[in-house]
Amino acid sequence: MAEDKLQEKYVMMTTLPVDKLVNKMSVPTIISMLVSAFYNMVDTIFCGHLDTQSTAAIGIAFSYMAIIQALGFYFGHGSGNFISVALGSKDYKNASKMAATGFYTALVAGVALGTAGLIFLKPISSLLGATETVLPYAMNYMKFIMIGTPFIMTSFVLNNQLRLQGNAMSAMVGLICGGVLNVILDPIFIFGLKMGVMGASLATAISQFVGFVLLMAATERKGSIHIRLHNFTPTRKMYNSMISGGLPSLGRQGLAGVAALLLNRAVSVFGDSALAAFSVVMRIVMIEFATLLGFGQGFQPVCGFNFGAKLYDRVNGAFRYTLKAGGLIFIALGIVNIIFAPQLISIFRSEDAELIRIGAQTLRFQSLAFPAVSFVSITSMLLQTTNRAVPATILAMTRQGIVFIPILLLSSKLWGLTGIELSQPISDVISFFIGIVFYEQWKKRFGVGKAI
Repeated sequence: MAEDKLQEKYVMMTTLPVDKLVNKMSVPTIISMLVSAFYNMVDTIFCGHLDTQSTAAIGIAFSYMAIIQALGFYFGHGSGNFISVALGSKDYKNASKMAATGFYTALVAGVALGTAGLIFLKPISSLLGATETVLPYAMNYMKFIMIGTPFIMTSFVLNNQLRLQGNAMSAMVGLICGGVLNVILDPIFIFGLKMGVMGASLATAISQFVGFVLLMAATERKGSIHIRLHNFTPTRKMYNSMISGGLPSLGRQGLAGVAALLLNRAVSVFGDSALAAFSVVMRIVMIEFATLLGFGQGFQPVCGFNFGAKLYDRVNGAFRYTLKAGGLIFIALGIVNIIFAPQLISIFRSEDAELIRIGAQTLRFQSLAFPAVSFVSITSMLLQTTNRAVPATILAMTRQGIVFIPILLLSSKLWGLTGIELSQPISDVISFFIGIVFYEQWKKRFGVGKAI
């Protein structure tokens, strides 16, 4: 790895206008996040042409996928944030050690989790909220996802490491190729080979493996930190740094998995149509949130490099630009949801009128809180990348955990299905006010910025 190439990147990241840098980094990360979200969306669309139970099964698997993503982002953000700041400080040796440590730790964890999932497939599917009628479909879908767990998890790690090095374009290529392959394989396996929902699972697993191979190849290019086993450094110091950088992601995504589990169990009482409706809404919101998340992830390497170089005013300027530009895009998507909710839901399952009714109302409620979601998400990324681990973790865990779970349990008892539909937007608004407090504390600590 040529250090002059890294030095050239350092100059670019610490001198170019932050708005141009964020835009440059955001385009490939937005595409990467959209493609990543598209994996499950494609499965949901094709399985929607089978039956309501197959659609619901995809929603059941979402909880497990959220756990895989939580661990992948934990190791990926934890190691990637360290790498970004280390490169900003020109500490190339420790950046290489962290890259290997994050990757190989995730690989071992993925093998362990996937093996346990295969052994306990039926009880796990039931725990995730599958009804008796949905359980066989959920097990068929989960089977190949379990087998592909090590590659899915390490793909998240590699994607985040490459992105936080400023190599978002390389990360994007691997994800796009996997996503395109998934679109091709889904109809072949589901309808051509008549594998049904199991075919969707197999298509996703194969596509994720291909994406993994391409991401590994991207780490071998010039200007990227190469993954080498001899750099694997499982020391307390390395893991403490990884925990600090990755805990907010683990808290956010991990609790999202727990929240999805509890949500599925609460909704399943109201029947398969309700369960499938929430599955569809989750897919729509997930792919739209990927746009905001991609914009925010384009901000993170700019934030990390400049924080490592102690250019705090540039960090705050990049944050403010990301909040305004990314937030406006996400809010516009929310307006589209409110206007065209029934039409969006019917793309996935047009034959079930009850599913469309429940899904449209749920989507509209969630879209009303999109302004709050954009602020909370980008503020959490700012805190996470600048080593403010405790407030970043707390904020990351609020909207889908600390605040959401008790609201879900209470509102479902008070107002039934409508209460469940309202639980996420109520949580988002409360989290917004918590985020304001943490951002004001951040500005005071580093002595930068004005009010937004």
